[in-house]
Amino acid sequence: MDTVKSIFKFMAISTLIVGGVLVGGTILTAKGIDKAGDKIQAKLHE
Repeated sequence: MDTVKSIFKFMAISTLIVGGVLVGGTILTAKGIDKAGDKIQAKLHE
């Protein structure tokens, strides 16, 4: 039973870590796209 609990804990922690990385990556990507959009908009309105 201890083995099952330790495997479940490992899976839960791994899921949280992977989820955090995905959310962080998504936020950084969105910021990069937003900055690129601002540059394009500035060029179009010159």
